[in-house]
Formats: sequence, C-alpha cells, structure tokens
Amino acid sequence: MAEKEPGAFRFIRTIVLPLMTVVTKRDWHGGEHIPASGPVIIAPNHTSYFDPLAIGHFIFGSGRVPRFLGKREIVEMPVLGRLFKAAGQIPVHRGTANAVNAYRDAIGALERGACITIYPEGTTTRDPGLWPMMGKTGAARMALATGAPIIPIAQWGAHEVSRKGPGPKFRLLPRKTMHVRAGAPIDLDDLRGRDITAELLDEATERIMLAITMLLAEIRGELPPAERYDPRRRRGGAA
Repeated sequence: MAEKEPGAFRFIRTIVLPLMTVVTKRDWHGGEHIPASGPVIIAPNHTSYFDPLAIGHFIFGSGRVPRFLGKREIVEMPVLGRLFKAAGQIPVHRGTANAVNAYRDAIGALERGACITIYPEGTTTRDPGLWPMMGKTGAARMALATGAPIIPIAQWGAHEVSRKGPGPKFRLLPRKTMHVRAGAPIDLDDLRGRDITAELLDEATERIMLAITMLLAEIRGELPPAERYDPRRRRGGAA
C-alpha cells in the first residue's frame, strides 16, 4: 500500500472488504491507470448510495487508500460520522459557510500525496437512463490547482443493489456484478498554468464527464444520450 492507512480505515476495510468479496462479483478493468503513489484524483459516475463501496473496493484493490468527499449527513451520524472522519474521509458541508473547507482539506490531502475521490456530478445522477449528467467544477478545479492527474472511472451495477423508485430499496441477492473501468488520465495539459476562469473550468469539467461517459458506454454496450442531462434545466427549457 503506497500510503499509510489510518487506523479507523483499517478497521472499516477489515469488515467491509470481506463482505464485498462475498456479496458482489467483480468485473474490474484499468486499475493500472491509478498511479501507485503520489497525488491523484479519482472521478467516478454516481448512480446509487452503494457506489462508494464498489469504487472504494476497486481503488483499494488497485493499491491505494481511497479518501472520499462525502455529504455532511454522514459525518453527523453518531458512530459512522466519527469513523468517517477518523478514516481520513473529507466531509462536504454543502450550502453552508463551511463548504469551502472540503476543497481546502482535499487540496491539502493531495499535497500530501493522497488519492482523493470526488463525484463530479455532486450527487446521484438524475438522468432517467442513469447516464452521467452535467458535472460540477470541483474536480476540475482541484486538478488544475494542484497538477494532480485525474482518472475517470465508470461503474455499473451498484444501482442494482441500492435503487430508487418502487420496490425494495436495497437488494444484495442474487449477487450483483460490480463493473468498474478506469481510464487513462484526462489530458488537461493545455489548460494548466492559465487563469482559472469559469470557461476554463467548464471546458475541463466537460472533458471529465465525456471521459466517464465513454467508459460507461463501453461497459453498457450502448450509446449515451446525444445531450447530457442538466438538473438545472427546468421543465419547459428554462435554465
């Protein structure tokens, strides 16, 4: 393992990893794209609340200690919240004055050589077909600010364990296959060293989302929608 595991993370993974091995099947590709050491940003698509387990399992299997940016609701849970923070994970206090702290903490962790995972969509996709929707600019901003490589990851199968809509919300059996595919680092070299403007962040973010979408299309064997779903767009076409 390239970096030292926090004790709380070791405790969690000694419980979770054996369970994941038992209750899921794995179809993993591209782990060699995740550098064995040094700062790196992992950018996966987000389909369900089971995603972090599937992605964390893959990242750990690739030789790195995963550090996620996670919702504050997790941190506020009495036991799980303390474990989350002690395991080196980074809480995100969206919509509060402390929201900037997550970015600051993630940058600090990258400067110490950590493997940071951030969902560019910011939340589970709202696309009806579960394709990646419009991304937020946090992952791009981190990559441009630190120079850390950003690895796109597509995953498919976690949504079959934890799903939205009618019927059971959590279903482990029969065993589901976690299809996870990592791609080569996204080329942002032509964008680095420039003033970080909204246009620059939008361009970098679109490259990230396109790379993730193409990987997911390979897994699913389907063509993605011609237009990316935009959750900001209201019914009737207003933004």
